[in-house]
Amino acid sequence: MLEQSGFQVVGEAEDGAAAIAAARDLGPQAVLLDVLLPDRSGLEIAAELAESLQAPAVVLTSSRSTWDLASALEEAPKTGFIPKSAFSGEAFAELVQRE
Repeated sequence: MLEQSGFQVVGEAEDGAAAIAAARDLGPQAVLLDVLLPDRSGLEIAAELAESLQAPAVVLTSSRSTWDLASALEEAPKTGFIPKSAFSGEAFAELVQRE
């Protein structure tokens, strides 16, 4: 979906540890990050990415409702949040282009 919207996808990760390693190695401008990862919270990963010198724009996503995540999302360092039910390349582009 992102590639169809004109983004170049430079990597994918199956868990938080792989996401941190991929972001460090690949230096993406933006990261799409699920809130619920197998090994760590995507919110923790977003905080770790925000501390890096070349911090990418981080867009969080989840199948859980925004209502369930409201307080955690307020605290998370992020560019934005898109529920999976509303995710589109255009919505992602709108958030990362504001950065």
